[in-house]
Amino acid sequence: MDVVMIRYGELFLKSEPVKRHFIQTLTRNISKALQSTGLSHHFEFHRGRLLIHGDDPLQIATVAARVFGIVEVAVCHQTSLSLDEIATEAARTAAKRLSRGARFAVRARRQGVSGITSQEIAAGVGSVLCDAYPHSRVDLSHPEYEVFIEVRDFGALIYDEPLPAPKGLPWGTQGRVLSLLSAGIDSPVATWLMMKRGCEVTSLHIDGGAYAGRDVRPTAERHHAVLSGWCAGFPMELLVVDAEPFYDAIMKKGPARYRCVLCKRFMLGLGSAIVKDRSFEALVTGDSLGQVASQTLTNMATISEAATVPLLRPLIGFDKEEVVGIARNIGTFDTTQGDLACQAVPRTPATAARSKEIREAEDLVGMNELISGAMDRLSIIQGLNGKIVP
Repeated sequence: MDVVMIRYGELFLKSEPVKRHFIQTLTRNISKALQSTGLSHHFEFHRGRLLIHGDDPLQIATVAARVFGIVEVAVCHQTSLSLDEIATEAARTAAKRLSRGARFAVRARRQGVSGITSQEIAAGVGSVLCDAYPHSRVDLSHPEYEVFIEVRDFGALIYDEPLPAPKGLPWGTQGRVLSLLSAGIDSPVATWLMMKRGCEVTSLHIDGGAYAGRDVRPTAERHHAVLSGWCAGFPMELLVVDAEPFYDAIMKKGPARYRCVLCKRFMLGLGSAIVKDRSFEALVTGDSLGQVASQTLTNMATISEAATVPLLRPLIGFDKEEVVGIARNIGTFDTTQGDLACQAVPRTPATAARSKEIREAEDLVGMNELISGAMDRLSIIQGLNGKIVP
């Protein structure tokens, strides 16, 4: 019988009441994801493992492998505790992928079963495989093929193609946050990392209008759509603010060298107001220390003063290569970027703006009024299952 095994890691370290809550949330999230693709299923609960039964195990495993809180997913063959039956099923499983002359390893573990050790299970199954495939040989250090066996009190699970999952905590267990989302590489990754840590995320895009390249808003919407696919079954909101009046003001009245700092402070001030208005718990940005002029330590300290709610920067210590790697893996990296230019960027932006000077510049442009006005120009877009929906 084929069954999908869900392995979770960090959840297992929690206290029993917290663990029960997290596992309940995890199964809810898996069910939502499977229902969104029309996959019938039911769960079987065991200590440290979750089994999913359904008519299409491979598709169930593929969907579950994108659910936060899961370490690994595998389509398994389930047998009795008989070592002979385990070995026979392992040999049948290996027949599909163990090529002639290949080096192989048997990885066995057991829990709640006495009378035999993991090493004895691995040795017994390995012996059967050597007899069945005499041109292959055991190599525990550098195998070309691996078969995995888990022996537990409810039976044995045999599999050979585990799917890695995103790990982290179940989505929805760590509160609600607002994440600034742009057309760049960093902010979608920062958003995804907060989702991975269990946060329900609403995105906020600051639309520069005539000051933004023609592909900025469509790219931000695409990023949001991709991110919504990581909480399949749950709608994910994107708030879009018409910020063209703000850019008009800083272009006409603001000191040119301070435009980037003023822009970031506007984003944090506006984001803070929305966080409070909608009862979120924190504001998330994609800042990485030293990456651009507005992200020097001095400028970030000055910019942070505009936030009146907890401010989270999950990428603060990442380098660009690390961020690009994650973006590629989660689907938000754009191979062709299009027109993403910002017309407000000065030729020589300040890298060490001081609070006093910035507050004076904000008085010149009327920052408080600009934030208040932007709150009235807010629209909502829904992302669901990897798409933007009406």
